[in-house]
Amino acid sequence: MGERRDAGGAGLSRRELAAAGAVAAGVAAGAALPGGTASAEAAEREFRADPGRGRPARPNILVVIGDDLGWADLSSYGSPHIRTPHLDRLAREGVRFTQGYSAAAVCSPTRFALYTGRYPGRLRGGLEEPIARPHELVGIPPEHPTLGSLLKGAGYATAMFGKWHCGFLPWYSPVKSGWDVFFGNLSGAVDYYSKVSGTGVDLYEGEVPAESLDYYTDTLADRAAGFIRQGHDRPWLLNLNFTAAHWPWEAPGDREVSAQITARIKAGDSRALWHDDGGSLDTYRKMVESLDGAVGRVLRALRATGQDRDTIVLFSSDNGGERFSYQWPLSGGKGGLNEGGIRVPNILRWPAAIRPGQVSHVPVITHDWTATLLDAAGVRPGAGHPLDGHSLVPYLRQGARPPRRDLFWRTRDERALRRGDWKYLRTAKGETLHNLAEDPREQADLARRQPSVLADLRASWEKIDAGLLPYPARA
Repeated sequence: MGERRDAGGAGLSRRELAAAGAVAAGVAAGAALPGGTASAEAAEREFRADPGRGRPARPNILVVIGDDLGWADLSSYGSPHIRTPHLDRLAREGVRFTQGYSAAAVCSPTRFALYTGRYPGRLRGGLEEPIARPHELVGIPPEHPTLGSLLKGAGYATAMFGKWHCGFLPWYSPVKSGWDVFFGNLSGAVDYYSKVSGTGVDLYEGEVPAESLDYYTDTLADRAAGFIRQGHDRPWLLNLNFTAAHWPWEAPGDREVSAQITARIKAGDSRALWHDDGGSLDTYRKMVESLDGAVGRVLRALRATGQDRDTIVLFSSDNGGERFSYQWPLSGGKGGLNEGGIRVPNILRWPAAIRPGQVSHVPVITHDWTATLLDAAGVRPGAGHPLDGHSLVPYLRQGARPPRRDLFWRTRDERALRRGDWKYLRTAKGETLHNLAEDPREQADLARRQPSVLADLRASWEKIDAGLLPYPARA
């Protein structure tokens, strides 16, 4: 795993002088403390001074998910016009993965993979691309083990703020699947101010309807910072699922845009939330930079409470970028299995156990993180629901060889499998074979030159697919 040691810090905003924190439904104020952690070089010196200090037996776990965030939408990943100092700093203080993947090309299936540690196609709800309307058959069954329920069973406090998108009430919700605290939306998208979705106002405290008219990205950050500032007498898991930078295209302060979209939704315009007639590169920039600032507020809460050293922080996206994302040099985008639809930013920081300033080119995928987080917490899933992901703890902590396995994707209409640098892809245009080390843009089709490789990868894809649920017939 290659290393990089950049100096740098991030400016501190003055937004959060008090944070809201929910224990179950209430909010408790807490003063933010000034200052921050040392630079990446200082963190490196600290690590070298005590390399044997070991990992905490039960680290806190903070999983932050951006929505529809493209692979190069962060400045640390190459964006030429979006500035993300807080996430860039997180990368300098941990490991930045250049070949991190989402488990699927759209929202719901990736979240199934993150919460269960398994291929989305193991469950009926994971076949929806994505879940669009309430249905008792499509969601994570409450009896199925999840990251939340497994860690809760091991004594962790568990909370989720933001987008769930793994099934609707009354059948499914985070609190039915292992999270003690939930504040957020059940559907795939809501207006950033009104919280209206295609099914009405979609905001819940636990399983009770809630109300908030503030900018959603800020509200979620304040909730998360407040949770972190609570007095915790046991380790915790916090899933922080932003809806940014998913449509509608609303930056902080765009209340007039919100009012227009909300009125259209209430008038029956089924496409209003998609905001096909809105948005711009500048609006998108502001949305991503707002997301970065929100992450910064949450990370400051970790520092202010002295929990940053013993907390694993994972940042990722649920799929590749959409209309205004910067994807270069990748091709494709959300919804498809070209690299632009599934390769996403992945950053991991664990100061107590992992050296800062690293860049890894090892391919990793969503359900690997589930296995990694459970392994780091010393939790083993039951034999009845084996994980499809592979733990990266030995690789990250001891420099062991990274896991060797195929990365598998499917949609109703496409298929893909990656092995090493080779990628097998089948779309409406037919089957293709690509060497991603030489051609990450997937423009050179090597299928004719390497027919045996194509056949081998196709057979491996079909073997995995045979163990998954088939897609239901089209309506």
